[in-house]
Amino acid sequence: MINSIVIITGSFFVISEAVRRIQNPVHSDAQGMILFAIIGITVNLVAALRVRKGQSINEKVIVWHLLDDVFGWAAVLVVAVIIIFRDVHVLDPILSGLVSLYVLWKVLKNFRKTVAIFLQAVPESINIKSLEEEMLHIGHIQSIHDTHLWSLDGEYNILTTHILLSKKATREDVFVIKCKVKELVQKENVQHSTIEVEIEGEICKLDGC
Repeated sequence: MINSIVIITGSFFVISEAVRRIQNPVHSDAQGMILFAIIGITVNLVAALRVRKGQSINEKVIVWHLLDDVFGWAAVLVVAVIIIFRDVHVLDPILSGLVSLYVLWKVLKNFRKTVAIFLQAVPESINIKSLEEEMLHIGHIQSIHDTHLWSLDGEYNILTTHILLSKKATREDVFVIKCKVKELVQKENVQHSTIEVEIEGEICKLDGC
């Protein structure tokens, strides 16, 4: 969340500065820009490649933060080379603004996912209703209630649920049913599950009884 806010704030600042510089272009030191651009591209690109395979929200935001720097320095390099041959200083703020807009769009998408994690929303990749319907096909399960599904970090998903079994279910059946439910939710990318088993006739306050 903090990473996203920093990048969003920084992007808006760069865009506002770019607009101001477009209106009043400022002369730039082209040779100095080339030197710093090469250093910036190298350092940030190496770092981005090291964490690009990460799947968590944090890792994705960090990658975009690093790529923001790479794109920014690449824009500086291109502008510096052009300025050496032609005195077109307005290119610097134009490219800076475009790069910031692109990065801002990407980060806002991840920011929305981060907010969903804080609110313990159901992960977009999982359909909780379909999951409950599949559970009902398991023998002896009469109904399912108080099911909650959320993600801890955008990658590690957690599920809790109550399943109501028929009176005919034996102790051995309960063990088998719990295993089948856990196998089912694991296939739907749920890494941790807590299953409360209730027998027909048992009163559960969470079921509205």
